[in-house]
Amino acid sequence: MYQRILGQHWRHIWLVGDLHGCHHLLMTKLKLLKFHPYEDLIISVGDLIDRGSESFRCLSLLPHPWFRAIRGNHEQMALDALDNNDMSLWFSNGGYWYQQLTYEEQLKVKALFQLCRELPYIIELQCENEVHIIAHADYPATVYVWHQPVDREQVLWNRERLAAHLAGRHQPIRGADHFWFGHTPLNARYDIENQHYIDTGAVFGGELTLVQLQ
Repeated sequence: MYQRILGQHWRHIWLVGDLHGCHHLLMTKLKLLKFHPYEDLIISVGDLIDRGSESFRCLSLLPHPWFRAIRGNHEQMALDALDNNDMSLWFSNGGYWYQQLTYEEQLKVKALFQLCRELPYIIELQCENEVHIIAHADYPATVYVWHQPVDREQVLWNRERLAAHLAGRHQPIRGADHFWFGHTPLNARYDIENQHYIDTGAVFGGELTLVQLQ
């Protein structure tokens, strides 16, 4: 469930919001930032796939050593669909791109989905002076603890904490300096206390948010 990354191994570390198939947009932004694949790292908050036209290309980022990701609910929907041979929920939530692939491309995608099975639900990033926790939708506890059992479904799907924030009922999380989430498309990045929501709806015509953590 957990993965720890030590920032000392990279020069710059960037965090990117939900990609949903926006591969060209990501590459354009990395070029502008002078991203160096041998020295820098980019971490995704999950949902690499679905809705966007380049889901296959976004999924193809997984084997690269300069790219890390956590599991999003769309990756989980795809895995469940393939395991259960029931595509209805996945396809109704943007997974129809898989159906449009050739047979050979589908075989390649299935191999990449095996990598998705190894994706953590939570990444702990240790930078020089700060600890960052990255999860797709929520860290469903009041205190972060390394390897603490938490509800996986809530990590992938929960919007209750964000809804409470937006209603003025703020819920702190202790145990780390910053908590970073995606999952819910917003008009702009939302920061409250030590929590940050960075899905700004790139696939719907919004901004693709990248944040430099180191």
